[in-house]
Amino acid sequence: MADEARKIIAQNKKAYFNYTVEEKIECGIELQGSEVKSLREGKVSFPDSFALIERGEVWIQNCHITEYAYAANFGHNPDRKKRLLLHKEQIKRLERKVAEKGYTLVPLQFYFKKGRVKLELGVCKGKKVFDKRADMKDRDVKRELSREFKDRQR
Repeated sequence: MADEARKIIAQNKKAYFNYTVEEKIECGIELQGSEVKSLREGKVSFPDSFALIERGEVWIQNCHITEYAYAANFGHNPDRKKRLLLHKEQIKRLERKVAEKGYTLVPLQFYFKKGRVKLELGVCKGKKVFDKRADMKDRDVKRELSREFKDRQR
């Protein structure tokens, strides 16, 4: 899948720390007009958000899209749950995955693609504490190596 014409609005870096992402799915999101304008300004917060499947539909919860300042009478509820747009086959496959123990649906990033708001949804499995420590250790080692390499270049 090409990343052409993709303008990233926000990324969920906390999800990559807390979860192991096993699969990524691009899906549309049902929004109101003032929500789209807020997203164009980058006013979205979703570190603790998750998606769940109810009656054959996928919904995202705990995603806060700040009200658009200039939509006085036509504003939106910033914390409402929003429906994700997927094909039925994709929803059934996700439902089977989430039914397994330890799997959850976590939004990874919001972005614009051809003028439409898209959401990258990850099928994730929670990391244990020792996995998180190992990731932090690896990151520190890489940082030290890059510093040493940079110093040797001088």
